[in-house]
Amino acid sequence: MTTSQDTTTGVAAPPAWARRPANLGRAITAELVDRIVRGLHPPGSPLPPEPALCETFGVSRTVVREAVKILQEKGLVQVRQGTGTIVTAPTTWNMLDELVLAAAIAEDETLAILDDLVVTRRLLESDMANVAARLADQDTVEQLGRLVDLMDNLVGDHDSYAEHDRAFHDVIMQASGNRIARGVVKSLESQVFHTARYVGRTERALRIASNQGHRRVYERIAAHDPEGAAEAMFTHITDAWLVRRGGPGGPARLQR
Repeated sequence: MTTSQDTTTGVAAPPAWARRPANLGRAITAELVDRIVRGLHPPGSPLPPEPALCETFGVSRTVVREAVKILQEKGLVQVRQGTGTIVTAPTTWNMLDELVLAAAIAEDETLAILDDLVVTRRLLESDMANVAARLADQDTVEQLGRLVDLMDNLVGDHDSYAEHDRAFHDVIMQASGNRIARGVVKSLESQVFHTARYVGRTERALRIASNQGHRRVYERIAAHDPEGAAEAMFTHITDAWLVRRGGPGGPARLQR
């Protein structure tokens, strides 16, 4: 296996894969996304020309062109006639894209990306809790109560607790009827839920505190108190993340 050098930046490129992936286009796209997010190809710089990429990855121009097209759809590059393929500024990147978000989280030592994700989730779920408190029928209220009681008995089992935690939030999101907001939250969480940085600390005491937050949300929904439910959800998501991320010293936008 050989290591090539980026002819544009002079940075040694990672070695090509030992076993060629089945889906070459997707694999090359993922590798280029990772290199762009890590700054190996900084904003404003051109990607290596097609022949160089073909040589680096051992693929045809057709495969490289398809990968570049996908990068363009994700907002990471812009193809300019006569100039080549230019890496764009991070402000144009599609942060809801699975590959882009995963690479950004892996590269971000400050947890700012996850902070932004939690703020987004908090805004959406607080609003959905507000609506759920107005619309939830008795079956939904009873389902939430059962989940809260069950989670009290699962605080010693991280995996089972986490599964029921997600179910509790999903019941509320479904009760709100906001399919778009629910879809955004579920998409974001599906991409980060199992990452160590998002999971953070996992002590039993934290699950006990977390379920106290769930119970407050449940009680406000059961009382059909929209403002109280929204505030309880806002506080629950904020406090749970600040503890998981390592303490109360989070950025100002996370503070209540």
